[in-house]
Amino acid sequence: MSKRLTAFLMASVLAGCGGPERAREAAAPDTGPVAAPPAKAGVDASRPGPTLRAVRQRDGIVCGVNEGLVGFAYRDNRGRWRGFDVDFCRALAAAVLGDPDAARFLPLTTRDRLPALVSGKADVLWRNTSWTFSRDAGGGVDFAAVNYYDGQGFMVARSLDVSSATELNGARVCVQSGSTTEPNLADWFRSKGLNYQKVVVDSEEAGRDAYATERCDAFTADVSALAAARTTMANPNAHVILPEVISKEPMGPVVRQGDDQWTDVVRWTLYALILAEELGVTSQNVDEMRASSTNPEVRRLLGVEGELGPMLGLKSDWAYRAIKAVGNYGEVFQRNVGSGSSMRLERGLNAPWNGNPSGLLYAPPMR
Repeated sequence: MSKRLTAFLMASVLAGCGGPERAREAAAPDTGPVAAPPAKAGVDASRPGPTLRAVRQRDGIVCGVNEGLVGFAYRDNRGRWRGFDVDFCRALAAAVLGDPDAARFLPLTTRDRLPALVSGKADVLWRNTSWTFSRDAGGGVDFAAVNYYDGQGFMVARSLDVSSATELNGARVCVQSGSTTEPNLADWFRSKGLNYQKVVVDSEEAGRDAYATERCDAFTADVSALAAARTTMANPNAHVILPEVISKEPMGPVVRQGDDQWTDVVRWTLYALILAEELGVTSQNVDEMRASSTNPEVRRLLGVEGELGPMLGLKSDWAYRAIKAVGNYGEVFQRNVGSGSSMRLERGLNAPWNGNPSGLLYAPPMR
């Protein structure tokens, strides 16, 4: 889903969407790769684990991101990092270091992303990476939570007058190698008893180019990636995403196995933004809510009462700082991939469990 990483470069004066005013591209950590300890039964929050310790020593969090996926992680025309995943990285930096600008962005290819994390080049992946059994059980990594529910689909030119993927028998289909997309495609056509001609590409960009130049009849990828690709076409309305979703692609932040404290920090930072939306806490009212809310859940979330932050090895106001920096989950979604963006994706499964209509987003109780 991206090209080969060429270098770690630190950039200054980079800005985010609706939150911090600058961000930095990752430089190789001065402290060297972070070695994960053996897994242990409990976590002593008073003693920082290896990742949290390294992050504090270098005063920066290295987030592995997509090299360029509109809506999720991309550089704007001034070279600034923007996107859904980028904002979650900034929220993490605000929670851990008190500064969303301490987020550093390391563009990674599909093949490089997990090795870069395991080797310690990245502290966390905030990158479109699907949670699968083989990755979780055998890859030396853990998925902290799900921040986006997606699925694989197909995009075709409207001029083909195709209304269903079942009409693609014999079609040329562009698909990226080295990801779950390729085996999903094979499984789906096999289950339907249909034939297809596979046009293999090595990145999302190559897939978009092949599709745009009509080297294939259909382009398959995650629906969010197809929506992003459509915005780059000369005439977006000339292309349609077919209704079939052929796989489950739960995506979320990925961390190294064995550092339980860091896993908790990443997991609960995401859950804090989800819970903030559920409780009506936004980047605009968070100060007022912190000062005057009598809701015990809001008070715990924002660090007014309880000792939740110290249980993670963080300050009591860690969640407040994350929300203040980027907003709640709904704000992050809307401005990057929702109605406030060029993608205009519906919330769908990514709506709160108690929304109307409801979705799958659900944060465990914060108490």
